[in-house]
Amino acid sequence: MDEIARLQSALQRPAGESSDFDLNPGIQLPAGRTLRPAGVLVPVWAGPGGARVILTKRASHLKHHPGQISLPGGKVEPEDASVQAAALREAMEEIALPPGLVDVLGHLPVHETVTGFTMTPVLGVIRDDFRPVAELGEVEEVFTVPLAHVLDLSRYGVERRLWMGQWRRYYVVPYGPYYIWGATARILRGLAERAAL
Repeated sequence: MDEIARLQSALQRPAGESSDFDLNPGIQLPAGRTLRPAGVLVPVWAGPGGARVILTKRASHLKHHPGQISLPGGKVEPEDASVQAAALREAMEEIALPPGLVDVLGHLPVHETVTGFTMTPVLGVIRDDFRPVAELGEVEEVFTVPLAHVLDLSRYGVERRLWMGQWRRYYVVPYGPYYIWGATARILRGLAERAAL
């Protein structure tokens, strides 16, 4: 089975929603919290050396998740017709990926972040070559990781850090100099779990 067919098969398998609190059942979430919808793109770029996932390193001055590794995306704006439209728009803005080059395979389960977003990951395959360009106001760097790496469950670990006075555990899937963790690692791990079945 080729890599794209493996992703298509994975999407047919059931999966529940996830959150930054999956590994931390003792953390008390504020009652009546307001969650804002967001869309992120999981862009898979197939090539002769194997499929790769495009990720970004966020600019260090941003309010949310500064300097972290993330998927292209952001909050749903009033002009967006859907979370998918928001994900594709943000990918165009952040890495210059034209929406017309993306074949959307489907959506992954919604993920709640500690910063109050409900992110819907949109899994898409880039069907032609393009040159990623980082939008320096938001993105410090654009890079790729082999799809085989993020689909390999043995690459994932669990680490912890102090967050708001409590120890918070989270998934990591390091790649070279890139420390991929938190929501991005959890979303990718969820995909890897489905692809492994």
